[in-house]
Amino acid sequence: MMNTRLTFRSEATPADIETVREIIVSTGFFYDFEIPVALELVEDRVERGVQSDYHFLFAELDGKTVSYTCFGSIDGTEGSFDLYWIATHNDYRGRGIGNLIIEETHRIIREMGGRIVIAETSSLEKYTPTRHFYDRVGYSNVAHIDDFYKEGDGKVFFVKKL
Repeated sequence: MMNTRLTFRSEATPADIETVREIIVSTGFFYDFEIPVALELVEDRVERGVQSDYHFLFAELDGKTVSYTCFGSIDGTEGSFDLYWIATHNDYRGRGIGNLIIEETHRIIREMGGRIVIAETSSLEKYTPTRHFYDRVGYSNVAHIDDFYKEGDGKVFFVKKL
């Protein structure tokens, strides 16, 4: 664990656009075409504020943003949320930050009336740590679609009941 204090904030700022890019790129987990999608969500939140459908939680260590989540309610449901993104800068992985930010994200979702959180990830071998993370923090592996992203790369669905 870390010997400095981790703080959270939910307000997205223009500087977070580049910070999210740095975090996403550092992980080595995302395709190049996914990066602009992550940035568009931050831009939407910065431009539209509370009118945005995307909510963020940023984790800061000694004032530096090192991890974030992006989540939102699912239209047409009562209390179901998507966890769109969770990422921790590669230089800060293995310190328990992911566990802390997902716990705080779940707390916020509960406050917003959430009862179910859905996360999706790849079935590729390099995503084994991601799937183990979801298992460790109480998600259930509920579905798998073979060859979803591309041939040999399926989509795995995880659900957490809050």
